[in-house]
Amino acid sequence: MRCAVLGDPVSHSLSPTLHRAGYAAVGLDWEYDAIRVAAEEFAPFVLGLGTEWRGLSLTMPHKRAALSLLGVEVTARARLASGVNTLVLEAGTPVLADNTDLPGAVAAVRERYDGPVTAGTVIGGGATAASTGLALCELGARTVRLLARSPERAAPTAAAIAAHPSAPRVEVLALRDGEVLGEVVVSTVPAEAQDDGLVARCADTPVVFEVLYDPWPTPLAASVGADRVLVGGLDLLVHQAVLQFELFTGAPGPLAAMRRAGERALEARRAAG
Repeated sequence: MRCAVLGDPVSHSLSPTLHRAGYAAVGLDWEYDAIRVAAEEFAPFVLGLGTEWRGLSLTMPHKRAALSLLGVEVTARARLASGVNTLVLEAGTPVLADNTDLPGAVAAVRERYDGPVTAGTVIGGGATAASTGLALCELGARTVRLLARSPERAAPTAAAIAAHPSAPRVEVLALRDGEVLGEVVVSTVPAEAQDDGLVARCADTPVVFEVLYDPWPTPLAASVGADRVLVGGLDLLVHQAVLQFELFTGAPGPLAAMRRAGERALEARRAAG
C-alpha cells in the first residue's frame, strides 16, 4: 500500500519520517513519500492514482482545494476548519476528507497542560490559525483573539472560528500592536515575524504553542522559561500524524515511535546546519 504527503513546497516535510517509523513499529510493509504537486495539478494527480494508494496527507496549497473534490465525504471538523489535511482512499479513489490538525492541536496542548482555557490568542490568520483557533474552542475558550498582519485578510479564518458550536467571541486585531489575551497563545507566523515587541506581549501567557518545528527554537519558543508551558510544532505534527496513521491503516498509531523518529530527524538537520 502507498501513502504520501502532497504540497508545494514539500521537501522539508517530516511526515515521511513519522509515518515510516509508524509502519516499522507495527510491522506494516507500506510506503510513504513526499511528492511535490503544484496547485493546478492537485485534482488531476489525486484522481489519477492507482489502486495501491490508501492515504494522502495534504499541506499548503492543497488544504482548501480538497474540500471541492467530487464524491468525497467531508467530515464535520474539516468543514468547520475550512481545510483538509487528510484524504483516505479506497482502491485509489478518495472517499473521505478529514482534518486531523484540529484534534491534533487539542491533544498536543493537553499532553503538556491540564489547566483551564477560557480564552486564547492566535498569531496569524491563515489555515493553521483557523484549525488551532478552533482547537482553543474545543479546549474551552469562549473568546479567541487573532493577531494578523493583514486583519482584513483574516476574515475567513475569523468566520471559521466563530462558526464553532460553542459560539465563541472572535476578535481580530493588528499583529503590530494587538494585546495577547487568555491562557494560551498560539503562533502560526514565521520566526522572522516574531520581533522583541511580540515576544514581550506574550511574556505573561502561561502556555505558548509554537506551531513551527524548524527552525527551532523560534524567538517566542526560546523565551519560555521553566515556569511556563511550551507546546512545540513537533508535538502538533506527531499528534495529527498519529490520527492520520490510524485513518490510513486502521491500526493504533505508535505515538512514541513516531515522536522519536521526528526528534532524531530534527537533530540531524540541526547538526547538518
